[in-house]
Amino acid sequence: MYRSHTCGELRIEHVNQTVALAGWVQTVRKFGSITFIDLRDRYGITQLLFGEELNKQLDENPLGREFVLQVTGIVTERSNKNKNIPTGDIELTVTAFTILNKSEVPPFTITDETDGGDDLRMKYRYLDLRRNAVKKNLELRYAVSRSTRNYLHENNFMDIETPFLIKSTPEGARDFVVPSRMNPGQFYALPQSPQTFKQLLMVSGYDRYYQIVKCFRDEDLRADRQPEFTQIDCEMSFVEQEDILNMFEGLVKRIFKDVKNIDYSEKVERMTWEDAMWNYGNDKPDIRFGMPLLNIKKPASVYVNKKDQSELVGGADFKVFDEAETVIAIAVPGCSEYTRKQTDEITEWVKRPQIGMKGLVFIKVNTDGTYKSSVDKFYSEEKLKAIADAAGAKAGDLVLILAGTEERTRKAMSELRLEMGKRLGMRKDNEFKLLWVLDFPLFEYAEEENRWVARHHPFTSPKPSDIATMINNSPVITDASKYLEHPYANIKANAYDLVLNGNEIGGGSIRIFQRQLQEKMFEALGMDEAEQQHKFGFLLGAFEYGAPPHGGLAFGFDRLCAILGGSESIRDFIAFPKNNSGRDVMLDAPSSIDAKQFDELQIKLDLKQ
Repeated sequence: MYRSHTCGELRIEHVNQTVALAGWVQTVRKFGSITFIDLRDRYGITQLLFGEELNKQLDENPLGREFVLQVTGIVTERSNKNKNIPTGDIELTVTAFTILNKSEVPPFTITDETDGGDDLRMKYRYLDLRRNAVKKNLELRYAVSRSTRNYLHENNFMDIETPFLIKSTPEGARDFVVPSRMNPGQFYALPQSPQTFKQLLMVSGYDRYYQIVKCFRDEDLRADRQPEFTQIDCEMSFVEQEDILNMFEGLVKRIFKDVKNIDYSEKVERMTWEDAMWNYGNDKPDIRFGMPLLNIKKPASVYVNKKDQSELVGGADFKVFDEAETVIAIAVPGCSEYTRKQTDEITEWVKRPQIGMKGLVFIKVNTDGTYKSSVDKFYSEEKLKAIADAAGAKAGDLVLILAGTEERTRKAMSELRLEMGKRLGMRKDNEFKLLWVLDFPLFEYAEEENRWVARHHPFTSPKPSDIATMINNSPVITDASKYLEHPYANIKANAYDLVLNGNEIGGGSIRIFQRQLQEKMFEALGMDEAEQQHKFGFLLGAFEYGAPPHGGLAFGFDRLCAILGGSESIRDFIAFPKNNSGRDVMLDAPSSIDAKQFDELQIKLDLKQ
């Protein structure tokens, strides 16, 4: 055998035992007539001692970094113990060794603090995976997977595989398509999710299904996106929303306990979509800290139940506020002593193209009870106090205000809130806060096309109280300027997102399961009867054979792992990721294919210049 133990296994109790190890050479340190080598494998590092006799053999056959080595020796107690590694109390006095394979000098050092850049490490990913930092990420990923499978198995879920070669259907992003050689001119699509298959499994009576499954979306990439990604995909029959929330709260709490040894015993907060957008500026708020948004001037939007506080800023002849669609403020705690240089730096931050604001207004709530503002020539101290009080500011706080169009201003203030929370140390990596966001709008209005689009996907059911509104009204918009007055603008989805530390980690809904309602949904999205039958005839037909009420949820598996691992990028938790251009630089993919393959597929390539 090559090894009797791993390189992370030996302890003081193994002293005087003869053992065999195998692994990679991490470092070589020569001291006169003896040599020390750190031998590494997946499990850890063991120090090897080559005495005078074997040292001569090393002179004849020198070892280099990443050589594959097999050794036999006697476990001995170290005189200079290393408390930084589990095997640091012992070393192996080598009696025999074999070089199993030599290695070229690696293009970067295989250490946690490597000298290799991202591109270089991705090109040699098989070497990068040897690093302990990367290994820990994959171990965490496996732990999340194992915990998930155990919990779902204990709750009677069945792991069922669904196809990867399917029909192209609209689900919100572009499909990756695969040409069929046996059916010339026709194409498969890779699934954006197993959505319709899991619904069909509910029709088939498999009332608790799950997969940890690959999904594919041809969309622009960023740190938390890859063209292929992994979901924990789940579906249940004979359930209402509350059943699903309870089931998958339990799953996440189980993962916290198994993977991070955290007992998440507190109640998971719940918030409506409208409250999330109004108070935090986005539908996945980070609730580890406060600093809610004050909407000083209400926009003409779907926030129908929200107070208009325009009187706080109106009547001062300050055009920036008067002409803005909305004005939004936050109170930043403990920052009233910010210097002009510091407030100017924040102003430049919001002017960056990715934020897109023209400027920033501030109010300092000084500890002596006075108020200082960048617009105090327009507003009296009494008025500044009223604005600051409305924003929840206390003595020593700094009020920051943005004004402009509704969508951009709300998004910008949301980003500014997160940035200030980060600067003030409020977004702690070791603190985890879960939140359910509920009651999303079922539809969004696509202004360019003058039609409704599904906010989630076309299989999401309306709230039971809104089904009649959907069935009994036409989706046609006769006056685009008055789309907010259309009954469909107020229909709520029976949908829910699970948010962790400001990241959506899971989302789902109660599904439509009656043919009539599903056809009405397709009609609302602009599909005529022929298109419905062409794209989803199989599902509509299935609904005529006793489809049960059902719903589900899908977790972003890669994203969940990244958050638990304290990283902003899911790439760190994928064994062989793509870069931000969707390329695998190790394989050099995507790449061209042979002309013969085009001929077999009966495809002629015509690249447009």
